[in-house]
Amino acid sequence: MRVLSQFDFHHVLAETPGTAVVVFTGPDCGACRRVKGLLAEMVSAGERWTLYEVDASRDGGLAREFEVFHLPSLFVYRDGHYHAPLHAEAAPERIRAAVAETLARPAMEAP
Repeated sequence: MRVLSQFDFHHVLAETPGTAVVVFTGPDCGACRRVKGLLAEMVSAGERWTLYEVDASRDGGLAREFEVFHLPSLFVYRDGHYHAPLHAEAAPERIRAAVAETLARPAMEAP
């Protein structure tokens, strides 16, 4: 999972083909470690997503921009376009369904 910062976030996501899932995390967040591991397992098992991480404690500007109030917070992009925040229980089938539902809607304006 590639770590993004405020200096490369928008540029990298704009150039990422396909589906990208961005996870805002924190260094002492156990739930963040669990979700990151689960997403990595899903990608290893065949999900065609590019995973990115943002450390909200280091990049507070991005966390404010995306109105991150709890960790982990996930956001979905496709072909460089922001779609929506991702809200799902930390279970593969729930995450998979939430990503599909998010991508079925039109892209939104990024926060």
